[in-house]
Parts: sequence; structure tokens; C-alpha cells
Amino acid sequence: MSRKNKGTKDIDKIDVLSRKMDNIRIAEYIEMLSNPKKLILMNFVMGLIRGIGMGLGFTVLTALFVGALVYLMRGWVNLPYIGKIIAELLEVIETYR
Repeated sequence: MSRKNKGTKDIDKIDVLSRKMDNIRIAEYIEMLSNPKKLILMNFVMGLIRGIGMGLGFTVLTALFVGALVYLMRGWVNLPYIGKIIAELLEVIETYR
């Protein structure tokens, strides 16, 4: 068997495998569409997971932003008028923690 024929056979096998994998994906998609309860449940769970992830991410980003803001404001408290306003703001933030 020559090298050229062996390479061609390998390419043919890969092509057949690729077609079978595509057919499996199409079959899974059709099966999912034929079962509306499963489709609705899967979409509900995915939406729930995305919502929880966005909520947690937003909470972490907000906490980091407020923490950085508090850190920066503590350094500005020494300024006369701005310091008074920032001190009041910090008291409000500390009250609601």
C-alpha cells in the first residue's frame, strides 16, 4: 500500500466521521424540538443560571466600586468643605452597611 493511498483513506475516514457527528447533532436538535416540555425546562434553567450569574457579578462589581470610592474618599476627608460633605456621605454609607 502506498503512502498516497493511506493518506486518502485517512481523509475519507475523517470525512465519514464528520458527517456522522453532524447527523448526531441534527438528531439531538430534532429530538429536543419534538419534546416541548424538555425544551421549556432547559430554557428556564439556563435563564435562571444566567440571571443568578449576572446578579452575583453585578453585586461584586458594585461592592468593588463602592469600596474603591470609600478608599479614595477617606483620603479627601482632610479638605475643609469637601471633607465635610464626604464625611457625611461616609456616615450614610456606614449606616447602611
